[in-house]
Amino acid sequence: MLEELPSVFLVGPMGAGKTTIGRLLAKQLGREFVDSDWYIESQTGADIAWIFAKEGEVGFRARETRAIDELTQRQHIVLATGGGAVMCDDNRKFLHQRGIVVYLNAPVDVQMARTAKDKSRPLLQQPNPRKILQDLYSIRDPLYRQVAHIVLPTGHTYPRHMVNQLLQQLKTFLVSVSTDLELTTPKEQVTAGSQAENKVQTPSLPKPPTD
Repeated sequence: MLEELPSVFLVGPMGAGKTTIGRLLAKQLGREFVDSDWYIESQTGADIAWIFAKEGEVGFRARETRAIDELTQRQHIVLATGGGAVMCDDNRKFLHQRGIVVYLNAPVDVQMARTAKDKSRPLLQQPNPRKILQDLYSIRDPLYRQVAHIVLPTGHTYPRHMVNQLLQQLKTFLVSVSTDLELTTPKEQVTAGSQAENKVQTPSLPKPPTD
């Protein structure tokens, strides 16, 4: 069944484990893993901190949108996105319409523990990084939920166990979408002795349950 999965896109805040979970999930599915931040760095020949310093956040976000547009058009990949990718309307559209979006929901305490010593995150190089994380979470959480098809809480178990949970949710999601298709597929209609051709449209994907 999982062979039928479209690309899987991971969204969530800094420290949610998108890269770790993404790598493990891609290995389980036998697919390519791509991290959008790494992709941007490989395309520019500079790290994210340098891009922020030279071009500002606006310049980085423009590069990010171009990268997400390109990457979401690839078939059968697992993509980890940057924490702020959902702030752009175009990014949310690309992600939601071109694959299955999984929101890795990490509480601020988990984010803080995982990013406290990380000097590569420009937005956290401030006197009060916890406040930054809390403010960002308050703004971005509704957008993560808006774009997601699946919400998976993180920080409560080991990554491999989380991947197993996610695989089960992906299977359930596929079954639900398949059922919706069966219910909404029109029957063949025959009029005036000729067969009428009906176009079947994929129904809107269901929104995620609350945590």
